[in-house]
Amino acid sequence: MAGLIKAQSLEEVRSRVHIEELIGEYVALKPAGVGSMKGLCPFHDEKTPSFNVRPQMGFFHCFGCGESGDAIAFVEKIEHVSFVEAVEFLARKVGVELEYDESRGEKRGPSEVTRARLIDAHRVAEEFYVSQLSTPEAAPARDMLAGRNFDAEAIAHFRVGYSPNSWDALLTQLRKRGFTEKEIAASGLATQGTRGMYDRFRGRVMWPIRSVTGDPIGFGARKLSDDDGGPKYLNTPETMIYKKSQVLYGLDLAKKSISKERQIVVVEGYTDVMAAHLAGVPNAVATCGTAFGNEHVKIVRRLMGDSANPAAGVILSSGRAYGGEVIFTFDGDSAGQKAAMRAFREDQNFAAQTFVAVSPGGLDPCDLRLKYGDEAVRQLVKEREPLFAFVIRSVLREFPLGTAEGRAAGLRAAAPILNSIRDRVLRGEYVRQLAGWLGMEEHVVRGAVHDAARHHTQIPQLPAEAEERPNAPVLADRRTIRDPIERVEREALEVIVQLPVMAVAANAGQLPAASFQVPVHRAIFDAIRAAGGPIEAKKYADSLVEAGASASDAENRAAGWFVEKVAEESDDIVRRAIVQLAVEPLAQADVSNPWPYVRGIMMSLIRAGITRQIADVRSQMQRTEPNSPEQEALFNRLMELEAQRRIFVEES
Repeated sequence: MAGLIKAQSLEEVRSRVHIEELIGEYVALKPAGVGSMKGLCPFHDEKTPSFNVRPQMGFFHCFGCGESGDAIAFVEKIEHVSFVEAVEFLARKVGVELEYDESRGEKRGPSEVTRARLIDAHRVAEEFYVSQLSTPEAAPARDMLAGRNFDAEAIAHFRVGYSPNSWDALLTQLRKRGFTEKEIAASGLATQGTRGMYDRFRGRVMWPIRSVTGDPIGFGARKLSDDDGGPKYLNTPETMIYKKSQVLYGLDLAKKSISKERQIVVVEGYTDVMAAHLAGVPNAVATCGTAFGNEHVKIVRRLMGDSANPAAGVILSSGRAYGGEVIFTFDGDSAGQKAAMRAFREDQNFAAQTFVAVSPGGLDPCDLRLKYGDEAVRQLVKEREPLFAFVIRSVLREFPLGTAEGRAAGLRAAAPILNSIRDRVLRGEYVRQLAGWLGMEEHVVRGAVHDAARHHTQIPQLPAEAEERPNAPVLADRRTIRDPIERVEREALEVIVQLPVMAVAANAGQLPAASFQVPVHRAIFDAIRAAGGPIEAKKYADSLVEAGASASDAENRAAGWFVEKVAEESDDIVRRAIVQLAVEPLAQADVSNPWPYVRGIMMSLIRAGITRQIADVRSQMQRTEPNSPEQEALFNRLMELEAQRRIFVEES
């Protein structure tokens, strides 16, 4: 495409764009005098609005950071794109067909990847996935959605689709539509393998993830069968247009309600967003494979028009907090505690506006709606609990409050939390509440809070929060593992990650998904299988040997390549575990000859799996009628497993 856009096209775009409507999709704007609007600046973190928009002039200016310009400049800065891409973005938005001056400027190279092209690729993918949901192959996907009480209208509204269980179905469509290999690779819709690219998403239910302006920028995919060796949820990797820390699923649909009601409900998954919207909670959103973090906080603040105000968090007669509300509906025992503590450690204004809603039994909004109906979801949001109270109660749950010693320990743990509340009036109210929860005199609690301030006592970590420390080891020190099964699984994973080619020779490529019983081990193995398993490393090593590399060099290079490939298919937690496994010294006696150790570990894992299957079959036999067909089938299966176990015993 030619480099210069004709002046008349440029002027037409500028004349059609209403800058206040454009910026209003990112920032909650309020009248600020004649012909002026104001909101929180999207380009720097601030608590008092200093970002001004003059619709009649067509310009914006921030008196805090100095950023200013017209609608095109705003898009350039907020979307991190070039001038031409910003104009093309706005042209699509207002329906202007641009004309280019063929005689002037540099032509855009055929290999250049642009934001607009990646968005177009995602539009093609979305249409393709939506069309595939009605095919016979997608029956399990339709059944899954119907089982969660989503009808055809709801599915169409959220543009849910299905990715065929094919290696190149979407690739074929993208190539037919003129997308280059470089554009396809950069889109995250395909994965590069040793034999070329293949579809990243296969045999899954697909949810399009959109930017705040409604452009498709990624996908969330859920597997439908346990036979699928990949993770339960698989998201688009980080790309030019998709940054998971800056994306909230459903925000494009929820932003108007969030801005109007000054309330946002954060749920855990895509089906929870759907269920909440259908139940009458249209301000529900979800994170996309990551925790609710600082970048999400900034997005929420801009949309709600949050500003530093001493009345933030005060519940008015309307039932809403004065400064707007952020409501987490996560599980009260694990994810909810982690999210609450992250929010608690933000600045006090945001914490005072944060609430936690936990349903009886810990049901998520989708299951709650399915079991109790739409009203139950609305009631869940209505009965939210202030964040401060939730954090204090979460800490107290760790102590036996039925004893004097337990109450004293609970007070010492909760006192630093109350001390961290900078609003003195609010702190005093929670001192009274804590005294009531503990059954203590108010002056005793106030004294403990004063002591915490004097001694600078740190806020205690909740057990769930400790798991979220940046770069903390996901796996325990191997030397502390006492369970023999857990130890074998751990050592087997180390072998597969560090010596994948040798592990294939020891039958690692034939391991079933049920080979690992420890949950974190199974998650790691799922990621390994999603990356094609160690057999992919073997293929890569073979290709290096064919190219002239020595066998040992090929195996070493293949191991490094395999670790990177598995990490690409993993979430943050599993990725850290993979890296930990990759660098941990193997527990072998002879470093110069690891084969006996590798073979022994894999044999031990296989034998343990066979032994577990034998126990399961014997248990089933005890629950079936003697001499029945089921009993006979189980007996035959038992004989097969016993024969397999004898083979492995003899080989060892």
